[in-house]
Amino acid sequence: MADLIAEIATLESQAYEAIRQAHDMEALARISQEYTGKKGALTAILKKLGTLSPEERSVVGKAANAFKEKLTTWLNSREKELEELRLSQLAETEFLDLSVTPPEFAAVASGLSSGHIHPIVQTQRRLEQIFTSMGFSIADGPQIEDDYHNFGALNFTDDHPARDMQDTFYTKNGYLLRTHTSSVQIRVLESTKPPLRIVAPGRVFRYEEVDASHEHTFYQMEGMVVDRKVSVANLLHLMQTLLSEVFGRTVTTRLRPGYFPFVEPGFELDMQCLVCNGSGCPVCKHSGWVEVLPCGLIHPNVLAAVGLDPREWQGAAFGLGLNRLVMMQHGIEDIRHFMAGKLDFLEQFPVIA
Repeated sequence: MADLIAEIATLESQAYEAIRQAHDMEALARISQEYTGKKGALTAILKKLGTLSPEERSVVGKAANAFKEKLTTWLNSREKELEELRLSQLAETEFLDLSVTPPEFAAVASGLSSGHIHPIVQTQRRLEQIFTSMGFSIADGPQIEDDYHNFGALNFTDDHPARDMQDTFYTKNGYLLRTHTSSVQIRVLESTKPPLRIVAPGRVFRYEEVDASHEHTFYQMEGMVVDRKVSVANLLHLMQTLLSEVFGRTVTTRLRPGYFPFVEPGFELDMQCLVCNGSGCPVCKHSGWVEVLPCGLIHPNVLAAVGLDPREWQGAAFGLGLNRLVMMQHGIEDIRHFMAGKLDFLEQFPVIA
């Protein structure tokens, strides 16, 4: 037994020195294998335990386990040291300045034009800045929705025309591509206690016949305010402030009654067409006006559907058509340009810092 204890002590000394001198991870792996592998030195000692008495086996076994624990600690410590050394050397020898253009690419790079952010994205970011400055939060939701969040909880009746196949894209498993960002309104009300103010920008889909002012895929921004006292006056002031901020001047608008299942009363806020200045063009269908802001006070049924007492809480909601808003900003005559993927169109909209 004494010989085995002495042999384990010798192994400890040898292993410690070998680990201290190891210069890479491969060397550490070899050391671990040499001592604790199937044919390792410590494994060979453990095979001799069968020749000892129970008391002797206990003593030698404890010594062997103590060595294994020390070996693991030394290996882990040296591995950490080697990794830190490797990273410090990389910082000195392999530093890469990504801001410097390699000489071999300088000539090529000089002939390339800079990229452009899509005009809808630019306008969306600007709107987000305006709304967050007024205390709104940005919300998001899935583009593939269920019927409840897209229609049911928003007070659409079962026979409402919007549910028909000619208006909505349905999937084979019963889901649908959301037809408006109003579905986010329901998801927020389910998860967040009022009072609250949110806007929800995003892509929506409808089975539309494509023309100069209609697309099957377009962008909206839903807005919602829920508090104990919300009035039509609050809503109109918010809309006027928004349009003034977007266009940098007072915009001629008109308010007319509109029906939407999820608001009562509901309104259509139109603005004078900025493409033709009200004289009539394909964008405004030759009417001189463009629908930009359907809005209204949130219907009591919608509040009740998410567990809010309509006698205690009130709300206002509005929806912005981002495509049409961008068309008004830049005098774009055809909505189809946005999804055409033409560089000559996109290059007209440099990012304004």
